[in-house]
Amino acid sequence: MRSPGRPDPSRAVQRQFWRLIATGITSAEASIAVGVSVPVGMRWFRHAGGMPPIILAEPSGRYLSFEEREEIAILRAQGKGVREIARSVGRDPGTISRELRRNAATRGGKLEYRAGVAQWKAQQAAKRPKTAKLVENPRLRAYVEDRLAGHVRGPDGKVAAGPTPPPWKGLNKPHRADRRWSTAWSPEQIAQRLKIEFPDDESMRISHEAVYQSLFIEGRGALKRELVACLRTGRALRQPRARSKNKPQGHVTADVVFSQRPAEAQDRAVPGHWEGDLIIGTGRSAIGTLVERSSRSTLLVHLPRLEGWGEKPYVKKGPALGGYGAVAMNAALTSSMAALPQQLRKTVTWDRGKELSAHALFAMDTGTRVFFADPHSPWQRPTNENTNGLLRQYFPKGTDLSRWSAEDLEAVAHTLNNRPRKILGWKTPAEVFEEQLRSLQQPGVASTG
Repeated sequence: MRSPGRPDPSRAVQRQFWRLIATGITSAEASIAVGVSVPVGMRWFRHAGGMPPIILAEPSGRYLSFEEREEIAILRAQGKGVREIARSVGRDPGTISRELRRNAATRGGKLEYRAGVAQWKAQQAAKRPKTAKLVENPRLRAYVEDRLAGHVRGPDGKVAAGPTPPPWKGLNKPHRADRRWSTAWSPEQIAQRLKIEFPDDESMRISHEAVYQSLFIEGRGALKRELVACLRTGRALRQPRARSKNKPQGHVTADVVFSQRPAEAQDRAVPGHWEGDLIIGTGRSAIGTLVERSSRSTLLVHLPRLEGWGEKPYVKKGPALGGYGAVAMNAALTSSMAALPQQLRKTVTWDRGKELSAHALFAMDTGTRVFFADPHSPWQRPTNENTNGLLRQYFPKGTDLSRWSAEDLEAVAHTLNNRPRKILGWKTPAEVFEEQLRSLQQPGVASTG
C-alpha cells in the first residue's frame, strides 16, 4: 500500500462535518467547527455533490475506532506487548496483532505504528469499490442519457434546437443565461418508466439515486458532470431552493375569488379544470402557461410583441405592446382554449396578475369561468407552480422570451407532456389527456360544460 502522505481526517471527523452541514451552516463554518481547513471542507462538499457520501450513524463496536488506535499507539510507544495492549483496550490479542502488522506506517523502511496512518489504511482497506451499473450496461446508459439529455422534438418529430448556451463551467446554477433544451426527464421519472417500457428485462433497472450520484459525485463515471444542466434546477450541487411569493392585485371581484371555485375542481376527479399564469422574461416578454389539473397536460400560450414595440415611446396607460396586456392576453388565451372540447375547459384558476383583468370577456367568449387565487397563496395553483418551475429549464429568468415562435413553444409543451409523472402512475400527461378525449367521444357521455 502506498504511503498516504498526510492521511485524511478520520471518518468520525467527516461524520461530524456532514452532521453540521445538515443543520444548514456553510461548509466553511462546518470545517472550522470540526478542526479541518476551509479548503478541505469545501473540497469534501463539492466532491460529494453536496450530499453525505458516508453513513452518518456511528459504526458498531465490531471495528477498532480512531480513539482505540490512539491508545494502541501510545501503549506501543511505551514498549507494551500485544497481550498487555489487548487487556488495556479490551480487545482480543489477535485483533491487536493484526492491527500492528497490517496498518503500521512503513515510511523509512521499518514498521512504526501511528494512529493517523493506521486509521487511513483501515478506511482504505474497508472500501469495496463496485463498478457503477451505468458503466457496465451501455444500453441502460444510452436510455438514461437520451431521456435526460435528448433533443426537444415537436409532434412531427422535428428537432427544436433552442438557444446556444454558454459553456458549462460547473457553477452552481446558471442564473440569467440561456440553458440547453433537452428531454429533461427527472431521474425518478427515468427509473420508474424503465419498469413500464421493459417489464421483463431486469437488466434495464436503476434507482433514481444511482442516476443522481452518477451526475453529482465525482469519480462515479458513466454520466458526464455537465449533464446536471439537464436537470430542472441545473445546479451543480444539491441544495434547498427558495420559494417566491406572488404579489396581490386589486382587480379581483368577490364572485371570482378562489373560495367560489366549484368543489369538483379541488379533487381532480373531473377533467377540464385548469391553472394558469405567466412566466416573465426580460424586456416585458412573457409566455402564458396553462395546466390541466387532472392530467397535468400543459398548454403554452404564445405572446408575441405587438407592432411598434421598441419603436414608439412608452405612453402611460397606453396599449401594452409587450404582448401580454389585457387585450392581447385575452385573444391569445381564447385562441388556445377554443381548440379544446367544451367539457375540457370548465374553469381556469389564475394568479392575480392584471394581464387577465378582462376575464369577463374571456369567460363569455370561451364559456370558461375564471377564478383568482388568494394573495400570497401559490399553493392554490400547485400544478401550475410546479410546471412553471419545470419550464424555467427551457426559459430561464433573465432571458428574452419573445424570440421563441409558437412552433418552439409547441415543441417544449410536447416534450413536457410526454414526460412520465409519478402522480399519474408513471403515465405521461399526453397519455392521460388522450384517455380523457376518448372518454368524451364515447356515446352516452353527458356534457357538464
